[in-house]
Amino acid sequence: MLNKFRLLTPGPTPLPERVRLALAKDMIHHRKSEFKAVMGRVQEKLRVLFGTADVVLPLSCSGTGAMTAAVYSLFTPGQRVLVVEGGKFGQRWRGIAASRGLLTTVIEVPWGQAVDPQAVADALRADPTIAGVLVQHSETSTGVLHPVEEVARITRETNTLLVVDGISAVSLAPCPMDQWGIDCLVTGSQKGLMLPPGLALLALSPRAWQRAESVTPGCFYFNLPKERAKIAQGQTLFTSPVNLVVGLDESLDMLLENGLEAVYAKQWALTMQARAGVTAMGLELYAKTHFAWGITSVLLPEGIDGVEVLRIAMEKYGVCLAGGQDHMKGRMVRIGHMGWVDWADLAAGLYALNRGIIEAGGHCGSRDYQEAAMAAYRAALAGKPGQALPLVHS
Repeated sequence: MLNKFRLLTPGPTPLPERVRLALAKDMIHHRKSEFKAVMGRVQEKLRVLFGTADVVLPLSCSGTGAMTAAVYSLFTPGQRVLVVEGGKFGQRWRGIAASRGLLTTVIEVPWGQAVDPQAVADALRADPTIAGVLVQHSETSTGVLHPVEEVARITRETNTLLVVDGISAVSLAPCPMDQWGIDCLVTGSQKGLMLPPGLALLALSPRAWQRAESVTPGCFYFNLPKERAKIAQGQTLFTSPVNLVVGLDESLDMLLENGLEAVYAKQWALTMQARAGVTAMGLELYAKTHFAWGITSVLLPEGIDGVEVLRIAMEKYGVCLAGGQDHMKGRMVRIGHMGWVDWADLAAGLYALNRGIIEAGGHCGSRDYQEAAMAAYRAALAGKPGQALPLVHS
């Protein structure tokens, strides 16, 4: 009872009371009229969220399932794809492509950095047989935001499909699918959508649908043309995650009731708050320039055990943060500020990080990091989302 528990990881994320109550409603049948009505409302709102005029498919799986569905539905064994690999989830794209029997050309991007769109253009020019570009919008393992809009300007002038993992970006940072020219955009329920894990969402452009209709699906479960036919009837191809769809109906209402611009403004302000607070502590931000709007990655001082920092933050201060992955395990802390997280939650996260480092044997000479963080938050709210602040070294 000493501390309120705060979940500040990059997924799963906290659930609003409105969503929890929606999830707790009595079960309904996924082939009957009541569920079809819910699905109709959800489809209208998903089109707004994705920025697309086409259908958005709910899939009963995690975000990785949607990534798999995209690769297995848009490409055939033996085709070549270009993979942007700048973190753990870029590696996942390559693994999924290999499991489908695709040939891969990899752009290796140093962790903490974003891909150079010119590198994508050069790769496509060097090999016109490349059928798709697979990239993260937000690379969750590093906190990097790849320049997807710039990459889309390149791919939409070619026959190459742009497939984007927006799992930790959709509903957190702008990613208007049709406007930018993205061919496939996927996300998952447990990030900015403020739902439990288990539901993924996938949308295709008209030319991606043409490709999907010409490809023999790579597995029985993921059949996107059949899923689209079922969505036209207000259903899903197989058993629907009914309660998650009902919860999605409510969470989309919350996201859209003040407009997406208000959501993006909040997310940008939280990002500025986190980066300013971390910088004021004397810590190093891992993603220096192209950084995500829902997660802030922080390098720990030499000699500080990141696992111990996380333990202290959780056990003594009630804040659950995330650590680094692969070679960054124990060297990084990732602060999630996605979805149902506000400035007070993030202030608690910064305090828990500060105390965790100190109690793990580190040092922090700053006494005003919270003031610096809140000043950045206020300034960001008064400005334009995406407009960097001088006091945040970005």
